[in-house]
Amino acid sequence: MKLKLFFFLFLIFFMQTHAQSYIFGKIITEDGAEMQDVAVLNIRTDEMVMSNRDGHFMIAGRAGDELRFVKAGYDRLMKKVTQENIQSPLNVTLIRSIIQIPEVEVKQGITGNLKIDSRNFGPSKKVEKLTKEIDRYIAQKTDPRVLAARPGEFVQPKGQGFSIGKVKDKWDDVDLMKYLRASLGDEYFTDLKIEKPQIDHFIYYVFAGGFERKKILKYGFCSDADLNRFRRFVLTRISSYRAPQTQR
Repeated sequence: MKLKLFFFLFLIFFMQTHAQSYIFGKIITEDGAEMQDVAVLNIRTDEMVMSNRDGHFMIAGRAGDELRFVKAGYDRLMKKVTQENIQSPLNVTLIRSIIQIPEVEVKQGITGNLKIDSRNFGPSKKVEKLTKEIDRYIAQKTDPRVLAARPGEFVQPKGQGFSIGKVKDKWDDVDLMKYLRASLGDEYFTDLKIEKPQIDHFIYYVFAGGFERKKILKYGFCSDADLNRFRRFVLTRISSYRAPQTQR
């Protein structure tokens, strides 16, 4: 009889000691949004559950267990279960991973931007020829005659603060030149091997070559379509801009 009583008491003690408990909790993003379908893994038992659409989860475990939280696009998180986590919900916040996305080659139509088009389609014969001409030009010594205006092609526009008669247009060529340079950036021109001191002169050279700009000057507004039209026009004038050097 005493043996049976001892065995019964021992069984009760064993069940209480090894009673299975559950950890409840909620998973959210760093912005406070509930996270669905987060994998919650108990390392000791290899049991895995998924969080519901409200971010809640429930998994068997006990104090001392390690839980792993895994979701694609977020940093993995490890949590060690404490007695407090068994008695109250375990709240978890996952942080979005910083992923380096590899460069993907995307084929697209011609944009008119020499830098973008040459990268997308590879160096064409015209681009290779232009590059050689530019490299040859850069290798030569600077000649003041290169920057000089050619007869009938370029006249220095008036600057701000100087006008003759009544000015009807809101902009003049100086205003448009400054806007184009600010919008496109000096890098756009230096990529074409136009040195910074020559950028203003090159823009005026494009103007003198027939770039239509009456409406732009009249209303003092340059649209995105006008910018794209200017880029395309630049490609037709860049070779002739280098002509004085190749003819010498």
